[in-house]
Order: sequence, then C-alpha cells, then structure tokens
Amino acid sequence: MTRNRGLFALCVCFLPILIMGLRITGPRNIPIVLAADPSPIIGDWEGTLDPGAQPKKRVVVHIAATPDGILSGTIDYPDESVSGVLITAIQYKEPALHFENSSGGVSFDGTMSKGNLEIAGTWKQGAAPLSLTLKKVS
Repeated sequence: MTRNRGLFALCVCFLPILIMGLRITGPRNIPIVLAADPSPIIGDWEGTLDPGAQPKKRVVVHIAATPDGILSGTIDYPDESVSGVLITAIQYKEPALHFENSSGGVSFDGTMSKGNLEIAGTWKQGAAPLSLTLKKVS
C-alpha cells in the first residue's frame, strides 16, 4: 500500500512538470507565410474621365492585397486635390474587376487586357456612365 502511495505521489508531483515540459518543447504553431500573390491587379492604375462638356478628370486607383489575398484600395482625384477615397467593395476574378465606393456613388466594372497593362471598362457616378481605361503605372 505504501508502495502505491509513493508511486501516486511521484506521478502527482511529476505529472505537472511533464505536462509543462510538453508545452514548452512540444509541437509549436509555426506561422504559415503565404507566397506573395503575383496577381496582375495589384498596383496603381491611372485613367482620365471625359464627361464631355465638363473638364476631364484624372483618376488614380491604388489596389493592394493582404497576405491572405483580401483586396483593398483607394481612389485619388489629382485634378481636384482629393486622395485616399476608400474603395468599399472590390472583386477581381480574372479578367473582370469590379469596385465601388458606396458613399460617393461610384462603381467601376472593367476587363483586364491580355498583357495585364490596361483595364477597360465603365465608370458609373451619377446619371451618365463613362468609358474609362485604367493603365498600370506601377
């Protein structure tokens, strides 16, 4: 009986040490680093809106992606000294791009060229849709 108590006491004393040892030296959570997505949509794109009777307006669209592939972006209007307008929704499924800014009532639907240097599409803001070709600048 004393032998069983001694074995029990030994287990009770060393079991926490064993568990802690496994935590310290056991399997580790190794962060997975995903390779950068070489998606052709990532970068800066510039185009000019031509509303006819009104002055032309340059548009610069900046598209980025997180390491897990989530797209985000902003829009600049250099001729109006406006920058950093948040793109609130963006989707790219090669070759189609759609993005929008819900607060400004802006949306764009375009198609990437085969050489991945241009996106030709339709810019909608207000009543009249306008043709817009965005060219990659970086």
